[in-house]
Amino acid sequence: MAPAAAPAAPAVGPGTAGPPAGRRLGPVALVVAGGLSVQFGSAVAVLLMPRAGALGVVTLRLVLAAAVLLVVCRPKVRGYGRADWGTIVAFGTAMAGMNILFYQAADRIPLGAAVTLEVLGPLILSVAASRRLMNLLWAGLALGGVVLLGGGGFDRLDPLGAAFALAAGAMWAAYIVFSARTGRRFPQADGLALAMAFGAVLSLPLGIAEAGDKLLVPSTIGLGLAVALMSSVLPYTLELLALRRLPAPTFAILMSLEPAIAAAAGFLVLSQALSATDALAIALVIGASMGAVRTQARAARRAE
Repeated sequence: MAPAAAPAAPAVGPGTAGPPAGRRLGPVALVVAGGLSVQFGSAVAVLLMPRAGALGVVTLRLVLAAAVLLVVCRPKVRGYGRADWGTIVAFGTAMAGMNILFYQAADRIPLGAAVTLEVLGPLILSVAASRRLMNLLWAGLALGGVVLLGGGGFDRLDPLGAAFALAAGAMWAAYIVFSARTGRRFPQADGLALAMAFGAVLSLPLGIAEAGDKLLVPSTIGLGLAVALMSSVLPYTLELLALRRLPAPTFAILMSLEPAIAAAAGFLVLSQALSATDALAIALVIGASMGAVRTQARAARRAE
C-alpha cells in the first residue's frame, strides 16, 4: 500500500501565484475532471487509430504530452537520488505500459468494455490496500456495477482484446502507486514531466515500427496533440495533485467512475448506445464512488 498522501504542493508551472490547484478545487473534483478529460480523449484516440494504428496513437500521445510538460514545467534534473530516479523509471514504465496495452484493447473491443475491464486493476488495489470495512463494501458495489456494465458476459469479447484490457488494469494499479510516490518526491509536476518523457522514449520504437511516416502527417499530429492534452497532460497532472491529498485506496475506488464516463464518451463521440442496464450499472458505480468519498471524509474529520 502506498503511504498516505502528503499535503498539496504548489500548482503546476513556473511562477504560478495563488493557492494550489488541488486546494482550490478539492481532490475529488480533480479526479472527476481528470476522468472526463481522459475518457473523451480516448474516444478521440479511437477515431485516430485508422490513421496511425494503436501503437502510433500511443507514441503520438506520449511524445507530444512529454514535449508539452517539459516546456511548461522545465523540471530540474539535479539534486535527486537513486531512489528518486527509480520512481521516475517505474512511473514512466507503468504509464507507457498502461497506454500501450489499453490502446491494443480499444483497437479490438468497444471502448466501454475496455475501460470496464481495465478498471478492475484499481478496484483490486483498493480492496488489497484498504483497512476499512466500509471501503471494501464500496469497492464490492463498484465491482458489481463494473460487471453489470460489461453485460455479465465478457466471454463474447475478443479474447486478446480482453486480455490486453486486464493487463492494462494491472499497469493502472501500478500507475496509481507510483504517481503518488512521484508526487511526494518531486515538486509541482516535475516528476510527471520526467516520467512522461521516459515513457515516450519506451513507446517511440513501437510507434515508428507500426506507423512510420504516417506519424508526420500534419492532421494526424494535430489530432495526436488533442489526444495528448486530453488524455495525458491534463488528467495526469490533476491526478498527481489529487494523490497528494487522497489515500491510494480512495483514489482507486474513484477510478471506478471511469467506465461510466467512458460509456458516456462512447455514446456522444462514437455513437455507442446506452441500455437501461448500462444506466443502472453507471448508477451503482457512481453511488459506490460517492460512498467511498463520504467514508474517507468522515475518517479525515475524526483524525483531526
